[in-house]
Amino acid sequence: MSAARYTVVHTDARTGQIKATLPVTGINYSETLNAEGSASVGIPLNCPEADPLSLVPGASGLAILRDGVPVWGGIIWTAAADLAGGTLTLNAAGYHSHYKGRALHDGYSRRGDQAALVKDWVNACNADNGIGTDVAQFANTGRERFRSWTEYELKNVAEAIQQLAEDDGGFNFRYVPYIKPNGYIGNRLLKSERGGIAIPSALVHGGNCDVTQVSYDGAAMATRAYAVGADNGNGTKLVGIKDNLDLASRMPTKYVVASFNDVKYTETLLNKAAAIISAGREPVAIPSLTLYPGVFNPTSFVPGDSGAVQVDYGYVALLDDFVVTERRTNVNVNGMETTTLALANKELFTNAH
Repeated sequence: MSAARYTVVHTDARTGQIKATLPVTGINYSETLNAEGSASVGIPLNCPEADPLSLVPGASGLAILRDGVPVWGGIIWTAAADLAGGTLTLNAAGYHSHYKGRALHDGYSRRGDQAALVKDWVNACNADNGIGTDVAQFANTGRERFRSWTEYELKNVAEAIQQLAEDDGGFNFRYVPYIKPNGYIGNRLLKSERGGIAIPSALVHGGNCDVTQVSYDGAAMATRAYAVGADNGNGTKLVGIKDNLDLASRMPTKYVVASFNDVKYTETLLNKAAAIISAGREPVAIPSLTLYPGVFNPTSFVPGDSGAVQVDYGYVALLDDFVVTERRTNVNVNGMETTTLALANKELFTNAH
């Protein structure tokens, strides 16, 4: 497989209009499950494209194209100038970072399909000097939820989306850059079921990848989960409680208590507690691996998708399905890619309704 051809463009963060193609010295980018991901791009400090009047953190966007197809997009939030080395490093976060700076300032109250709620929130931001996120393909899930906040709570939009996705019976979401008919870079919000679709093939240590590390963590294991909500106004709080009796028969009692101070309905808290119990059924195994160069197109590995990982090395005996939680790609000046994946047990992402 020949080296991919990468280009990086500087865009207007609001419209996606391309302002310049950047002369890059190195590219690192990542896509993270249900989060914004990040990118870091180096350019010469004294090149014409390094214009402080147009290349402005917060106002400038960044899109990375692989063989002419956008594979990452977001907003530049910081820039670091190395005068001794003569380089300018642009640090960007994915489009979800925009919604971390947006709030439901008019309040919100609705019961509806999960997707309908997300569309309401994104469209409200789009209509008020936003980044034009396309939600036309964000299809209904068939699962209704209720959300309510007053205007005084100023509920953060990114947090609202993430909390809805993390509910028991939730979903995965990601922002995908694309080229609009006018040549601008757009961004589209997509949804998938937890567990996603199958990745291209089994990942076998020593066959098509190197599994560099596997960590095991029992911190999230729970025989009982408490989801604590808003104050009732009389000194008490709403609480949702779920038990895992099977796990309690195999280990000492272990509670996990989580606070959701803006949740005012027991139904929502029960969903939160069920999600905690689902995620805490067993220790989390977290493999990290590096794909062998030239074997896969790295963009085939989408966070949220799942597949088998096989390792047989001492304590590490894995032959199970895992979900990709992050894909990170480094591109050198010759266009050669090194891609690493982080994964977690598929069982953590099993949907309930």
